[in-house]
Amino acid sequence: MPGIDESLLDAMRLPGARGASVVDWISGLALGAVGEAPGGDGEVAAAETAELARLAAESAAFRQATAGDAAEPGKEPPVQDMIITTPDDYHVIRFVVTPFDSSVALHLWLGRAEGNLALARIRLAELAERLVLG
Repeated sequence: MPGIDESLLDAMRLPGARGASVVDWISGLALGAVGEAPGGDGEVAAAETAELARLAAESAAFRQATAGDAAEPGKEPPVQDMIITTPDDYHVIRFVVTPFDSSVALHLWLGRAEGNLALARIRLAELAERLVLG
């Protein structure tokens, strides 16, 4: 089971990967990061990623009638992943289910010309499933 650093290095092996991070979307802190940060500042990128993830996870619009509370230990957040596209980039944010508070997300920044969005989603889902925090 890979830890944060190994998972981030695996994410950076994807075609077009510019940067990757693991973010606690409650506190806004990066638990780990590799490569470039969108906007050039890793702390700001982590805080902004956390804000987007928190809005999606806590939004009543995205909850299904049977979905549990995202903050309950071991509960899957109501959103699996988010994709943000810009003219030059893809940003994929994948929520990670953990045995404690499930407030962690993987963020991958891909160059649009080189990146493969479908492959990135599949790979991040695999990484999130195997990620060991602690």
